[in-house]
Amino acid sequence: MLPKAMIVDDEAPARSELRYLLDEIGQTEVVAEAASVREAVEKLKEYPCDVLFLDVNMPEATGMQLAEALTHLKFPPAVVFVTAYSEYALDAFKVNAVDYLIKPVEEDRLEQAIARVREHISLHSKAQRSERIPVEKAGKKILINIDTIRYVMARDDYAYLQTDNDRYFSTVSLAQLEKRLEGHGFFRVHRGYLVNLAMVKEVESVSGGTLLLTLDGAEDKIPVSRRRVSSLKKALNL
Repeated sequence: MLPKAMIVDDEAPARSELRYLLDEIGQTEVVAEAASVREAVEKLKEYPCDVLFLDVNMPEATGMQLAEALTHLKFPPAVVFVTAYSEYALDAFKVNAVDYLIKPVEEDRLEQAIARVREHISLHSKAQRSERIPVEKAGKKILINIDTIRYVMARDDYAYLQTDNDRYFSTVSLAQLEKRLEGHGFFRVHRGYLVNLAMVKEVESVSGGTLLLTLDGAEDKIPVSRRRVSSLKKALNL
């Protein structure tokens, strides 16, 4: 799967030129463009992406300010600055930028930046998959990888975690687990269910404007509450 990219630049010709180069290289998928930091923040909610190609000097708020804000996320997108100014390079790496390109951007230099982005995504993906969470089974404490969890189901003040071949008990509430799993692709579809979006195989519409989800490796169908249908569809790009 190609890394999803957003281009953030207040100048439309600059966005068009960069999009053309990215399409020519063909190693990313541009899912959105933004002309300001504020617009980028709004677009990120609708179009989660793996990398931002980000200008520095923009009206109201700068690209540097956006990049600094992103460092507070658990799993922020990679940032590649694309700017006409060389003097901000040191500041760029202070906010963990993957690369810093000077306009006009040369195609081979952009390819190098994309290679760095892909390496960055791979390393962070491995780190994310390697995270584990403590559960209980037959009176024993067990650590399971977060990416093996299909869904989490509330039971009073406790919860059950379903993997592809087993169900585990947790003394932690669903609300606490939701915080623990933040940034790992889980979505609260119902007051009693937390679902791993990467495991959603089928979405079925049912009466009353609600949905039922079928997940890979799980027999149970998961209900979606009516008030969460719209936000879930956006999260799944439906």
